[in-house]
Amino acid sequence: MRLTTRTNLAMRTLMFCAVNQGRIVRKHEVAEACGASENHLAQVIHLLARQNFLKTQRGRSGGLMLGRAPELIKVGEVFRAFEGVLPFTECSEEVGTCPLAGSCRLKCVLSDALEGFYKALDAVSLADLVQGNTALQDLLMVA
Repeated sequence: MRLTTRTNLAMRTLMFCAVNQGRIVRKHEVAEACGASENHLAQVIHLLARQNFLKTQRGRSGGLMLGRAPELIKVGEVFRAFEGVLPFTECSEEVGTCPLAGSCRLKCVLSDALEGFYKALDAVSLADLVQGNTALQDLLMVA
């Protein structure tokens, strides 16, 4: 399994905002720290804001900040918002293209494994990733 770039950027953006909690951060600051293009990041920020992970503010003094406390943002919830829209396998799609779809048991095994994956991520909050992580704070803290 490999995460999409969007999910990776979403988590980096949330960690950046959590490390800089209490202040509005700029998109270009996040992009620079995360090694991402501002255009690609804008799409990620838009979805994060739609899902209430972030609050955005337009204008000259605008930017973004966490939409809720880091303790209330579960990693599994973020992953589902970004990865959940993509089928994990062909047999997960509504229009099955697999000739074995009627008799294959792999779909159930994969479904159970994927649910276990998300359950493990649900046990981790954004706060768990950043609190006490001085190395990460040194990388992401805006001076």
